[in-house]
Amino acid sequence: MQWWCAAQGIPWSWSWRPYPGVWLFIGLLCLAYRRFTRDSRPTRQEFARFAAGTLVLWVALDWPVGALGSGYLASVHMVQFLLIALLAPPLLIAGLPRAALERAGAGAVAPFLAFLTRPLVALLLFQTIVVATHWPGVVDGLMSSQAGSLGLDMAWLGGGLTFWWPVVSPVPHRPRFPFGVRICYLIASTVLMTLPYIFLTFAELPFYATYELAPPVGALSAGEDQRLAGLIMRIGGGAILWTASGVLFWLWYRSDREAT
Repeated sequence: MQWWCAAQGIPWSWSWRPYPGVWLFIGLLCLAYRRFTRDSRPTRQEFARFAAGTLVLWVALDWPVGALGSGYLASVHMVQFLLIALLAPPLLIAGLPRAALERAGAGAVAPFLAFLTRPLVALLLFQTIVVATHWPGVVDGLMSSQAGSLGLDMAWLGGGLTFWWPVVSPVPHRPRFPFGVRICYLIASTVLMTLPYIFLTFAELPFYATYELAPPVGALSAGEDQRLAGLIMRIGGGAILWTASGVLFWLWYRSDREAT
């Protein structure tokens, strides 16, 4: 029995497989949320956002998405990236009560949190993680083991939380990072993510031995699967970031209306 999804090199089967490590991680995440919010009861909206983020993570990590993405299809691996790094983090952060965030922001981790979530630092760190975790040597080296696959997933999640924190969280307060600048921050990220999209979509040969040598699933060749992965990154990632920009623009418009 595998405790975390990783490349196995055996023919794919649609028979359900248990991954206890994923269940344990989701359980610990829920326990951490309960402890973090025990002195500041979250609203129904906040609880629903955190629950949605947790559900997105569970779908991305568990069978069948986690298993397919870990050792069979690069396109599903890219879907995992979008779910873990771009979709789940803003939901998780938006599910944290402001009072709990303010207490955490006043604690011993406040200086580190303030530095790590500076917009420029967060943007560069996230983009570095994106490029590094899609580099062929890194993917092939990590996906062959459960610990490596876990490390890759946690790098995506940690990078995503860092990236989204200055956009979503009110703590620490950043008066120089208003709605307009946040929108530019997200647009800049769509531009920077063009690099991995280009080398995945327009490469003549497959980059990843993990997926090139994997037992086939469906009719896609390794090259077609890789090109599909690049398109998913470009279209799916752009859709998430541009939707978030639209939400910020609406909030900006509403705040201006209320101020007048």
